[in-house]
Amino acid sequence: MNYLKSFIPWIAFAVVSTQVDWRYSGLVGLVLAAGLLMLERRRGKGWDTLVIELSATVFFAVLTVWSFADPGSPLHDYVGSLSDVWLAVTAWGSIAVRRPFTLGIAKTMVPAAVWDNPAFLRVNVVITAVWAASFTVAGVASAVLLSSAPHATAALVVIKVLGFVVPASFTVHYRRLVQARARKAA
Repeated sequence: MNYLKSFIPWIAFAVVSTQVDWRYSGLVGLVLAAGLLMLERRRGKGWDTLVIELSATVFFAVLTVWSFADPGSPLHDYVGSLSDVWLAVTAWGSIAVRRPFTLGIAKTMVPAAVWDNPAFLRVNVVITAVWAASFTVAGVASAVLLSSAPHATAALVVIKVLGFVVPASFTVHYRRLVQARARKAA
């Protein structure tokens, strides 16, 4: 579950955005994302393990500038949905360039001898695709809900939580399944 700390800025942003002005939620996300990125780089982590942190830093920097420049923007009601869509684009994009965002993280958990195995890449494509699909569904579902029932906070929270819990649970389960299959085949 080492990868979950990558999502701390996103989770904090989601919580803060329901409590205070959207400008400050973006700023909190930016501070946490940039801080986490710098901390992990100082610890020696490679850029391939920090795709989500880098993406978060860019998203929250743009959001912070935008929110302070245009605090009355009609899109501010949809920043929660936009954050999910941004994560979806990040995840789908990482698959498109054949560098699924989970790949760098997974490399820190397995021996280097496994890294060039096509099955290792396939497993990470599957896991990243589940994350991407989850972010896509969460982004679309929250946008639809916001446009039809903007005060349905509980439902929005459920969508946001499921957007992270479902792929995180899948990742744990799928990894165990693949490892069990590998042990059985050996």
